[in-house]
Amino acid sequence: MHNHKILLVDDDTLVLEFTGIALINQGYELKTAESGEEALKLLEEEAFDLVITDLVMDAIDGIDVLKAVKEKYADTMTIIFTGYGNLSSAVEALRLNAEDYLLKPCKIEDMVFRIERCLEKLELKRRIRRMEADAIKARKFETIAVMTDGIAHDYNNLLSVVMGNISLAQTYLKPDDKNTKLLSNAEKALIQIKDLTQQLFTFSENFTPMKKNIAIAPMLKSLAMLFTSESESECHFDVADNLWSVEIDRAQIGQVIRNLVLNAEDAMPLGGTIKISAINKKITRENKSVTSPGEYIEISIEDRGVGIPPELTDKIFDPYFSTKEKGVQKGMGLGLAICHSVIKKHGGYLKVKSKPGEGSVFSFLLPASSRKTVKSGTLRIPSLHTPLKVSEKILVMDDEEMIRELSAEMLRRLGYDAICSDEGLKTLSLYQEAMEIGEPFDAAILDLTIRGGMGGIETMRELLKIDSQAKAIISTGYSVNEIMMDYKKYGFCGVIAKPYSFQKLHDVLSRVLEVEVIT
Repeated sequence: MHNHKILLVDDDTLVLEFTGIALINQGYELKTAESGEEALKLLEEEAFDLVITDLVMDAIDGIDVLKAVKEKYADTMTIIFTGYGNLSSAVEALRLNAEDYLLKPCKIEDMVFRIERCLEKLELKRRIRRMEADAIKARKFETIAVMTDGIAHDYNNLLSVVMGNISLAQTYLKPDDKNTKLLSNAEKALIQIKDLTQQLFTFSENFTPMKKNIAIAPMLKSLAMLFTSESESECHFDVADNLWSVEIDRAQIGQVIRNLVLNAEDAMPLGGTIKISAINKKITRENKSVTSPGEYIEISIEDRGVGIPPELTDKIFDPYFSTKEKGVQKGMGLGLAICHSVIKKHGGYLKVKSKPGEGSVFSFLLPASSRKTVKSGTLRIPSLHTPLKVSEKILVMDDEEMIRELSAEMLRRLGYDAICSDEGLKTLSLYQEAMEIGEPFDAAILDLTIRGGMGGIETMRELLKIDSQAKAIISTGYSVNEIMMDYKKYGFCGVIAKPYSFQKLHDVLSRVLEVEVIT
C-alpha cells in the first residue's frame, strides 16, 4: 500500500475510470477530476503528491493546470498524459518543469514506473529540504551555544553572590522577622532566574547531561500530575507495565516533560484530557528511523487542542520562535527548542504530529538502559538548625574576590574555619604549609576555572600528590559538563554548581565530611 496521494485529471470519463481503477489496484490513494477547473478546486482543498493531467481539455487545459501547480504547490509533482502528443507540446510541458510526459495509450506498468520515478524525486527533494532546514537550525543552536558558554561563568558567579548573601542573611534573622519573608521572596525570584539560566545552558556545546539509571514511569506520572494540578485539564496515562529503565539527567528530562505538558495544557484553554503514553520500542535499520538502531522507550504527550498550522510545524523547535506573548510567564520561544536540545544530547529524537483543530502529539525517544534500575539509598543530612560538632578547616579557591568573601562568611557561619586562595599554586602552598605545621585542611572547595592560573582539575591532581587522602569539592559557574557528572574520576569527593545557597553548601559539606550531629 502506497502512502502517496495522486490526482488524476482527464475529460474522457472512460480513460478516467479505467486508469483510475488500475492505479487504485496498484495501491495508490487516488482522486479524480473531469476538468481543469475541478482539478484546481481539489488542489486548493487538499495536498497531493502527484498530479497526472490530460493535456487537451476545454477551458482550462493541462498546461494551465501544470502552471498552477508549479506556481502554488511546490511539493507536488506533475506528469502530462495525453493522446495528442507532439514534440511542441512535450517541449512546452517540460519547459514548465513537468516531471514526465506520457502518451496514450500506455501500459499500466509503464505508468507505474513513471509514477514511482516521480515520487522518488519528490522524496529526495523533501529530504534535501529537511537537511537544509536542519543545517540552518544547527547553525542557530551553534550561535546560542557560543553565547551561553561565554556568559555562563560570569553570570553564575554574580548570581552566587546575590543568592548566597540572601540565604546567609536569613540565618541572622528570626523566623517571625518581617524581613525574613522579604528575603525569602527575593530568593524565590533568584531560583527562577537560576532555572531560566540553566535552561539556556542546555544549548551549550559543553553541556553534558548528568545521567543516572532510573525507572522513568513514576517520574513521568508524578511530574505530569504536578504540572496539571491547578489547571482545568487532567492526565490519562497509558504506560507499559514492563517499561525499560533509562539513563537520563532527571532534572533535564523533567524540564522536557514540564514544557510538553504545559504546552498541551495551553493548547486547551477550556481544559481537556492530556493523554500520556510510554512504550518500549525497538528501532531497526528497516524502520528508516532518524535515530540509530537499538532499544528505546517512546513517550508521547497528546492534546485535543488548537493544533499547529502546517506552515509552523518546521519552525516550532527553532530557538526564540513562539506564538505566545512574551514574558516570564508567557513564552520566550525557548521551551520546545530546549526540549529538542535536551533529547538530542540524550541520544534521542523529538517529533510532532499535529492537525489544526484536532490537536497535537509530541513524542520523544530515549535510549533504554542496559542495566536494571537500582534504588538509591538515602543519606540523612542535618538541618541548618541542628547543632554540629564542627572544627574543620576548609580551603576555598576561587578567582572572584566576592565569591571568596561570601564563601568564607558562609563557612564561618556554619562553624568552619575558612581560608581562601585565588589560584592553584597558592592553594597548593597553603595546603602544604598546613600539613607541615600539623594543622591540615579537612576539605577544599576548588573552582573549576581560574583565569590566568591553575584551575580545579590540575590543582586537584597536584593536591593528591601532597595528600592522597585529600577531600575536595569541585565548583563551577559553567554549564553542567562531564567533569561535574563524573567528578570522582578526577579525585573529587563532591560537586556544587554555582549559584548555590547556604543550605546547599551545608548539605554538600555534611556529605563530604560526614559531620557528626550532637544528640
